[in-house]
Amino acid sequence: MKQSDIRTLREALYDLVGVMNRPQPDAALIADAGINLDRALFPLLTRIEFRGPVGVVELADLVGRDYTTVSRQVAKLESLGLVKRQNSKADARIREATITAKGKEMTDAIDAARQRLVSSTLADWDERDFRDLVRLMRRLADSALQWNRNPSDDAS
Repeated sequence: MKQSDIRTLREALYDLVGVMNRPQPDAALIADAGINLDRALFPLLTRIEFRGPVGVVELADLVGRDYTTVSRQVAKLESLGLVKRQNSKADARIREATITAKGKEMTDAIDAARQRLVSSTLADWDERDFRDLVRLMRRLADSALQWNRNPSDDAS
């Protein structure tokens, strides 16, 4: 692998993370979905729907926030009837969040809005390029997650 290619990849990832971390894309998705949800709760709700049941510490790690903040935000989602919390079947010390029917309706609306956005954004891509992107992004994400679990394994 050439250093210049890795630099280009890094810059592309920084650009994507920068776009994803801006408030405007989430606000646009929320508006397009026609839902009423605090933008700070949006990534938590979608991750709970996708990964649930999920504990607060794992959820905090997934969204890159402090677990005490995430715990308060999950409590807010619970008070809104969008998630419920229960003891983990594997470890009773862990409280896990799962999506409720009301929360699933909301994430379905978000998914439909995301489908419209991505379809519009990538309208000039051919199907093969898009499928390659999906496959390679999943592979990259899986490799990054594996490295994150065992960072010292790959240290030189």
